[in-house]
Amino acid sequence: MYLKSTLSHSDAVSAIELFEQGLTAKSVALTLDLAPNPVQMLYQRWQVRGSGALMTRDRKQYDIEIKLLIVRRHLQGVSGRVLAKEYDLPSPGTVTNWTRIYRREGEDGLRPKRRGRPPVSRENPVPESEVEQLRRENERLRAEVAYLGKLRALRAQERR
Repeated sequence: MYLKSTLSHSDAVSAIELFEQGLTAKSVALTLDLAPNPVQMLYQRWQVRGSGALMTRDRKQYDIEIKLLIVRRHLQGVSGRVLAKEYDLPSPGTVTNWTRIYRREGEDGLRPKRRGRPPVSRENPVPESEVEQLRRENERLRAEVAYLGKLRALRAQERR
């Protein structure tokens, strides 16, 4: 079962048995008194992988070329379910998500992103000259004076 699924394993097994009897996701959700969204997602995985929809899959990284090929075929009218079966994707929703990202951000949106914090430079920064330090302090003091002037004006306005 998928880690983030709200369905228990026994509910998922029962749902798949009902799918195999020909019931739709909506009717299974009503029959088993389950939330419709997780049942619909399980139904889509079941349509692609059959009873293998219950197995947890390792997260797989896909090359950008494969993603682009899948998205372009999807934009040409090939269904997400067919593409998910053909390329062994987790679900048709994966194709839909990639297509949405491609439309919004282009090819760069499909590139893998670095995870975590950006690396911190271990090098010692170049020390600032005394003139630069004085300029920064001068800017900070100007901003502080401007802030205090506005604060004083607001307080004077409240007293009226």
